[in-house]
Amino acid sequence: MVLACVGLVFFTLHLTEISIFCQKREKVTELTSATDTRNFLHLPDIDCHRTPPFLILLVTSAPGQLKARMAIRQTWGKHRLVAGNRIVTYFLLGITTKQSDLVDVIFESQKYRDIIQKDFMDSYYNLTLKTMMGIEWVHIFCSQSRFVMKTDTDMFVNIFYLSELLLRKNRSTRFFTGFLMMNERPIRDRGSKWYVSEAEYPASTYPPFCSGTGYVLSTDVVSQIYNISESVPFIKLEDVFIGLCLAKLKINPEELHSEQTFFLHKVGFSFCRFRKIVTSHQVEPYELLIFWDALEKSKDEKCPDV
Repeated sequence: MVLACVGLVFFTLHLTEISIFCQKREKVTELTSATDTRNFLHLPDIDCHRTPPFLILLVTSAPGQLKARMAIRQTWGKHRLVAGNRIVTYFLLGITTKQSDLVDVIFESQKYRDIIQKDFMDSYYNLTLKTMMGIEWVHIFCSQSRFVMKTDTDMFVNIFYLSELLLRKNRSTRFFTGFLMMNERPIRDRGSKWYVSEAEYPASTYPPFCSGTGYVLSTDVVSQIYNISESVPFIKLEDVFIGLCLAKLKINPEELHSEQTFFLHKVGFSFCRFRKIVTSHQVEPYELLIFWDALEKSKDEKCPDV
């Protein structure tokens, strides 16, 4: 009887918390200041002063994507040491009007302590807000890290090869890399998902940027982007917005390796191929589990020199 009452009180408290979430405005139009962190709804459990990570993986996700987050937690997103360097993974979420998803996120955050969430509506057109939330969190809470990667839930990320290439590159300041997008033009077709009006962005080309499917930056650049972001015209395409910030900072995106390692499309799986890529796109949760298991089991197998 006592346990039942405790459970009822616990659930009631969560319903109260959810009702507060749902009463909040649906869109955030201003970025918060570095001194105001109260509007984070969920924060991860880490002390970066004591144990600074080598690499933070920030994964944009949506409240209902639990299956994808679980697959990542079991594969490339599992907290671990790679060549003695600590890698941690956190998920970036907004809120939703679906109360069951909000309840699930509350319990998920309490269980895994790897969710960063604020009170904006979770949608594709708020992806810039979501990414800047991750930027803000790193700037405030984990500026002691060396690198940050922003990626998505439908990605395969080879953290081992990425770490190897970052160490080989030996760059720890003013560094930004990924799949380079050069001389890209705004899409003016109103029917396109990536439509941008001339009022939103009047220029005929974007500055250099990296695809939002996966890019990596040194943590000093994270703080620099955060500090100048309010002076950069807002655009809903987060990778373009980050590119605009880089242009203002006079930081040029650069290649991580002489061979292509970041892929916008889905790469056909073979363990030899996936050993030498950083990202592959459009990977389903069940595929991710299969690919990772195959890579783990083939660690001692030789690949032909190409």
